[in-house]
Amino acid sequence: MKNLIQKWNSINLIKRIICGLIVGIILGLAIPKASVISILGDLFVGALRGIAPLLVFFLVMSSLCHMGKGQKTNMKLVVVLYLLGNVLSALAAVISSRLFPIMLTFSENTNTSDVTPPSGVAEVLKNLLMNIVSNPVDALVNANYIGILAWAIIFGIALKAASETTKTVIENISDATSTAVRWIISLAPFGIMGLIFTTISEQGLGVLLSYGRLICVLVGTMLFVALVINPIVTFICTHQNPYPLVLRCLKDSGITAFFTRSSAANIPVNMELCKDLGLDEDTYSISIPLGATINMDGAAITITVMTMATAFTLGIHVDIPTAIILSLLAALSACGASGVAGGSLLLIPMACSLFGISDDISMQVVAVGFIIGVIQDSVETALNSSSDLLLSASAEFRQWRLEGKEIKF
Repeated sequence: MKNLIQKWNSINLIKRIICGLIVGIILGLAIPKASVISILGDLFVGALRGIAPLLVFFLVMSSLCHMGKGQKTNMKLVVVLYLLGNVLSALAAVISSRLFPIMLTFSENTNTSDVTPPSGVAEVLKNLLMNIVSNPVDALVNANYIGILAWAIIFGIALKAASETTKTVIENISDATSTAVRWIISLAPFGIMGLIFTTISEQGLGVLLSYGRLICVLVGTMLFVALVINPIVTFICTHQNPYPLVLRCLKDSGITAFFTRSSAANIPVNMELCKDLGLDEDTYSISIPLGATINMDGAAITITVMTMATAFTLGIHVDIPTAIILSLLAALSACGASGVAGGSLLLIPMACSLFGISDDISMQVVAVGFIIGVIQDSVETALNSSSDLLLSASAEFRQWRLEGKEIKF
């Protein structure tokens, strides 16, 4: 049995995930009523979500309390790249929506009465700021990563004056948490198998066909950002062919994010990949969880495309200045998407209000979003999470280039 486990672990993780994916599809088509298989997916996502807050808290605190005075990080550039990515994604969504206008068919059957969208961008930003000062225990329990980051930074700076023994204890706890994360990630093939089984057996593909054009525009725009805009940003930072790094990020980070549909759950995966790339732990221990909160390229695309589609369906003309305002609004509100129940979909009514569209209609658009969410949310999360990794790496590789270090992807 031990030899079997060792042999299994010796196989490349991506190959094991692909095996789990294929088996999950086959089981979903062959025995869709065997719901017990879906428990594997629930356990995997639950384990990742459970360990991620602890990982972020102790890793950030450990990094900061060991950081020497004057030690440089690339956080300023990382944040700039995150915000730039949101704006460029929203602009790409405006252009694709104008090139391929969409007529929506609203669904009256999808229940959205139990969800309450934010009243405006001010409320989104207020919620974001209030999360920073939330109770640290509540932040850990509820996976409030803005709050976790804030308190971890405060404790980390405060512990700089602590004894070496105390710092060693914190470092040991951080290392133990990282080891637990590696164990959980090694079970990804079984988790992915359960997740894809649930999708195939419960959702099917029939309901998605009627919204094929909308899905194509959403997914197409996200692929354009992933394969054109992000590589350009990476090239500007590294002055090297960006595609080996871009494709590695999509393969190693995007695939797991696609199936977990949670940027937060993918934080441990991205941190492991940053370690494999040789990035500075003092930077990525902060930039990756921060990216899972504010770097929402996919959310900016979803908000913009769905709002533009609503305007087109209602015969509302969207001029260039208004489209630019919409892009900035979508980029800004997307920064708080992870703190809103329902994510990017629940920010659509706020964007629709820019055109005077009533809540009754905009909530029907949210209902459409829930219908196509199997694909939309998965691709959106894959773009968000892989971009966190890519932009964090690009910022550091830029510093390496300026220092004359060799850059290897």
